[in-house]
Amino acid sequence: MINNQTVKPLRHYQSVYQDLDPKEIARRCNLEFDSITSSFSLRVLGTEYHVPHPVFALLDSKKLDSEIIEVTNAYEKILFIHYLCEGKYFPPQGRRLSYNEIPWGSVYYRNFEGRVLKRCALALGRDIPSLAKMIEQNPGLRAAPQDLGDGSWRIEFINGLYITLILWQADDEFPPSAQILFDDNFVFAFTAEDLAVAGEIITERLKKMLICKQSKGE
Repeated sequence: MINNQTVKPLRHYQSVYQDLDPKEIARRCNLEFDSITSSFSLRVLGTEYHVPHPVFALLDSKKLDSEIIEVTNAYEKILFIHYLCEGKYFPPQGRRLSYNEIPWGSVYYRNFEGRVLKRCALALGRDIPSLAKMIEQNPGLRAAPQDLGDGSWRIEFINGLYITLILWQADDEFPPSAQILFDDNFVFAFTAEDLAVAGEIITERLKKMLICKQSKGE
């Protein structure tokens, strides 16, 4: 959805993006750039996108045979064009950070808790076995089970940037709950505000994948 809160940022970053050297972007973000098609390859939770330059778009060419589908979610587009314009990729050093440990995360934590963690718990924590089965059947997620909570996985968000999703199912006293940990290289790629959007994307995309599997009776 395009609205007044998204039009200006998209226009701003598009202006910046088109003036950047695509080879510099590729080096800085550790992405492949195809000079023939003039596009980057970007994975988002297992879906492969072509990202053209100089006009930014997220193009999924595998969704409907030969028809090319463009992501129209403006918040997703802003997040990823912002990464290409300003983010940096560094290999992770082994730490996993809670949102509170991200620079400025403690300032925005209450917003992140309500906007991301509570919604994630309600969307994904009610049927952890079904979620586990869906994740297992989607190798593109590059997910590895973890021994945390009632269900947990380390999942690739985008190329080389992994989150750890932890879920606790409800009991007689408490509702389901969730935690998202970010590999330590996220601090070079995204701001705290960006990571709130990233958390929403993770929740919504995994939820849609789960609903799709359930609707097919899998």
